[in-house]
Amino acid sequence: MKIIILPEVIDYFEDLMEILYQKEYFGFQESASEYVIELIETIKTNLHRLPHKFAPTHFDRYEKNMKYAVFKRNRNTSWYVFFTSYKVEHEIVYLIRHVENNHTAAKYF
Repeated sequence: MKIIILPEVIDYFEDLMEILYQKEYFGFQESASEYVIELIETIKTNLHRLPHKFAPTHFDRYEKNMKYAVFKRNRNTSWYVFFTSYKVEHEIVYLIRHVENNHTAAKYF
């Protein structure tokens, strides 16, 4: 299994570190960074283990026929990871195309 994260998703994660600190979800910038790094590692480790569903058509702007998995981080926040998958020489490749949390994406499900 291989996980590939598109550059724009990596940019999103980098911005997220700053946003979480600036909006005072975390009191220290280091804590916000640790949260995002842990989220990325959790995605890389567990994406293939979680149930996958087809993404609503609202998210077709990132790619048609994507699937998504939900990562619950705490009582208030879940992360939706949108991806496509394919097989290359007996290996499944997951291409992460978009990430969004329940605070912004829930209304589309």
